[in-house]
Amino acid sequence: MLEDILIIHEKHRIAAKKIIEILDLKSHSQRIILAIGGESGSGKSVVSHMISKYLKHEYIYAKIIHTDDFYRVPPKQRTKWRQQHSLEHIGIEEYDWQKITQVINDFHSKNISEMPCVDLLTDQVDILRTDFKEIDILILEGLYSLKANVDVKIFIDITYQETKDAQILREKEPHDEFRLKVLEQEHKAIQALKQEASILIDKKFNVISIR
Repeated sequence: MLEDILIIHEKHRIAAKKIIEILDLKSHSQRIILAIGGESGSGKSVVSHMISKYLKHEYIYAKIIHTDDFYRVPPKQRTKWRQQHSLEHIGIEEYDWQKITQVINDFHSKNISEMPCVDLLTDQVDILRTDFKEIDILILEGLYSLKANVDVKIFIDITYQETKDAQILREKEPHDEFRLKVLEQEHKAIQALKQEASILIDKKFNVISIR
């Protein structure tokens, strides 16, 4: 996403370093895909950013793909669409999984790939073009990213309520009664993916390998 605000704390740096250590990414000989999932405001983007930044120091290049850019309904129409449909429609199937799978396939094939990229200031959906030939690690981060077919799944086990202050500070989306209902529905879908994770970041931001 363009124009997103990243607020980096020491816990994010520590978690990123621990993940790199657990997965031995500095000496990994094969190209791999990580998925980092969790609720809105939990720190997915920041941890992904720090992993990529630390790996760059080792001349290992990790590309971050924000799967929240892959909604079927664009930002300007999404709230209206949701209000016109049952809240039960909110969740995993809102993503365009065919496009996400194509990006994954392009990474495996070392192809040039085109994908959506949301500008948070204009709510426009731009097109991002990247050459995966030069990328060593792909990081998918987003609410439902653990649903994707990837090598390692990481889940940040922090609810929206526990990160509400960070959300308000970022001012990413308006906070009204309907938005809170959306977050509650998202919570159900996201928590259902927790069981897919092989690495868990708990409420104190400890990184735990569970498989």
